[in-house]
Amino acid sequence: MYSLLFPFQCLPFSFLILFISVSSSPHNTPRLRLHHEKIRRAPSDTESASLVSENLKTYFYTQTLDHFNYNPQSYDTFKQQYIINFKYWDGAKSNAPFFVYLGAEAPLVWDLPTIGFLPDNAPRFKALLVYIEHRFYGKSIPFGSMDKAMGNESIRGYFNSAQAIADYAEVILYLKRKLHAQNSPVIVFGASYGGMLASWFRLKYPHIALGVLASSAPILYFDNITPQNGYYSIVTKDFKEASKTCYKAIRKSWSEIDKVASRPNGLSILSQKFKTCAHLNRASELKDFLETLYARAAQYNQPPEYPVTMICSGIDEASEGSDVLSRIFAGVVAYFGNMSCYDTNMLDYSPEIIVGWSWQRCSEMVMPIGRGSNDTMFPPSPFDLKQYVKDCIRKYGVSPRPHWVTTNYGGHGIKLVLHRFASNIIFSNGLRDPYSSGGVLEDISDSVVAIHTTNGSHCLDILAADESDPKWLTKQRKEEVKIIQGWIKKYYVDLLALKQ
Repeated sequence: MYSLLFPFQCLPFSFLILFISVSSSPHNTPRLRLHHEKIRRAPSDTESASLVSENLKTYFYTQTLDHFNYNPQSYDTFKQQYIINFKYWDGAKSNAPFFVYLGAEAPLVWDLPTIGFLPDNAPRFKALLVYIEHRFYGKSIPFGSMDKAMGNESIRGYFNSAQAIADYAEVILYLKRKLHAQNSPVIVFGASYGGMLASWFRLKYPHIALGVLASSAPILYFDNITPQNGYYSIVTKDFKEASKTCYKAIRKSWSEIDKVASRPNGLSILSQKFKTCAHLNRASELKDFLETLYARAAQYNQPPEYPVTMICSGIDEASEGSDVLSRIFAGVVAYFGNMSCYDTNMLDYSPEIIVGWSWQRCSEMVMPIGRGSNDTMFPPSPFDLKQYVKDCIRKYGVSPRPHWVTTNYGGHGIKLVLHRFASNIIFSNGLRDPYSSGGVLEDISDSVVAIHTTNGSHCLDILAADESDPKWLTKQRKEEVKIIQGWIKKYYVDLLALKQ
């Protein structure tokens, strides 16, 4: 799989310190990203350009800042990046379809090398490929600077999912007019947070999107629909199934870390044992690093590496007689390789994501993920809404809206509600993905379907196909393609009937 192996760079902005680790505060939630990178920084313009193939053409649309109000500032605009691949398109005269990928909480160019489902299947559909960047990420930041945009209380108020999917609607309709392709059906794709956006897009704009594939979209991890510990329960299950001895070692390690840290020079001992690049100031720094590592490994536990198995093999194969913490360190080495030192910050979000996603989590994307006292292999860390609200008010001066996502898009009683009015949505999940605990895992109707694989991980189905892919993954993708073919076939029948 593609990854960017770069160290962090610092940006001169106070929001970068927000919500960096997974567990150090009640409102730290595991990353909602399409794919996995071990170490990342924002690519330079030159590096970004190298990631875009020669078939991809970059454009900028003059986007409306505020789609829902008519105040003077609402009419301000910004440049929104979108990228098109014309290679496979059969043209407007053939009413050939649009495949539209909705960008999420990262620069669009980061996802392009990995979104293989679209170019892999575009030839058989003769589809136009369109990739649209999410507002306030990458090159689509209002007023050109994240410092300026996020430092302005009014401007950052336009940074939300409803505005984002309205952006996508406006760009798609613009392209259909520009390309004289009014009768070309549109299939929308999204992964992780982008998968949520895709499903919500179909519900809000059914006149634009014929259907959607929402990959690993935890749309039910809001407003206490999903139990708090759903995410970490699956992480625990993944490790326990890989190796019970590994699971037991991890479970025991947290108290051992605290025990060593409490001794004289205990933090120095831990720093040496785990070869940390910087001296540990608190035991929580090491625990946060390990928690993030295990969560990341489970979420992206994909073939052929299977990171959970990789870590557990290191732990289980440590030299005989090794103490628990030496075995845990052996798991770290098995995952990252033998390095001169290990930076406990290297699994953090990149600045590109920290700045934007921290705001989104403090406004509407309130996902109550936590852990109880003895329900996972991790130390207890219950979700505390009161503390969450206090932290967000302190940082942004506004209180989160924990019920807004379900008010705006639904979620409670979803089977009954979507059965009555929704259609043409594929919710795909891998059950080894911790976020599948908040996903739609049962068919809702004949056309709102749930496809899942027992061994699948986060967004695995939407990544590029490979000859080494297991049969169950190939089968999942074929099933998704078959459903999309059915949508488009029926659309063409209906279109012909209306013209007669």
